[in-house]
Amino acid sequence: MRVIFMGTPDFSVPALEALHGAGHDIACVYTQPPRPAGRGKKDRPSPVQTRAEALGLPVRHPSSLRDAEAQAQFAALNADIAVVVAYGLILPQPILDAPSDGCLNIHASLLPRWRGAAPIHRAIMAGDTETGVCIMQMEAGLDTGPVLLRGATPIGPSDTTALLHDRLADMGADLIVEALGQLETLTPEVQPEEGVTYAQKIDKSEAAIDWSRPAIEVDRQIRGLSPFPGAWFEQDGARIKVLGSVLADGSGMPGHVLDDVLSVACGTGAVRLSRLQRAGKGAQDADVFLRGHPIPRGTQL
Repeated sequence: MRVIFMGTPDFSVPALEALHGAGHDIACVYTQPPRPAGRGKKDRPSPVQTRAEALGLPVRHPSSLRDAEAQAQFAALNADIAVVVAYGLILPQPILDAPSDGCLNIHASLLPRWRGAAPIHRAIMAGDTETGVCIMQMEAGLDTGPVLLRGATPIGPSDTTALLHDRLADMGADLIVEALGQLETLTPEVQPEEGVTYAQKIDKSEAAIDWSRPAIEVDRQIRGLSPFPGAWFEQDGARIKVLGSVLADGSGMPGHVLDDVLSVACGTGAVRLSRLQRAGKGAQDADVFLRGHPIPRGTQL
């Protein structure tokens, strides 16, 4: 098929690679404009732009698709279909209508659960035991379109957003190739009205750890916010991110360090912190972290 690909972050790259590898004609790749990044704050192209250029594909990065000129340029590509994966711009109706077979979205949840911006984070933080990927026909509403294909995966007790992100990105890549190969025979499934939840964008204010909460909720917060923005606590005035945890035995005053392997008491139960990061430093497993930055038993976080 003649495809317009629309995506921006790392999550989108496996799908681009899969479509290209399957022999589809990628007419153009749309992505967000380069943004300032790094210490020098120089403009850095998106992961999708970098990969598309390496594959020799044409790239466009308009700041908006709402003006008539941008819409005319999009329509002039005469695409059969557009594939959209975490693109980052709302698609106006003329864009949705331009490809002859419409626009398909790869969404990282089992719709209608977790429509919106942060479905992977929210699934872990809510304690879901399963999530997945849906291939959805796009319409004007937020992730409301009918679903063509879906695939599920369990959320394990040690899964972080980073781990689940990579697993779902690969699932989405496989499913979109399958969907395009079977497009004429797939039956769109209208999303039910029951079970709708919204995955609001993660706010940095959610990242501070409240040790008075139950251990199961603290563990979900840590894993759901890993690696970004990273749940954190303060010790001696310094902020320390926690990027991994497991539920642990023990109890005590919330925030009290219970042993020498960094088990911390919560409102009920305890969590063992398994991966940490100080400001300006790389992430480290807890045993390595503690050798350079001891947090003794009995410390109150």
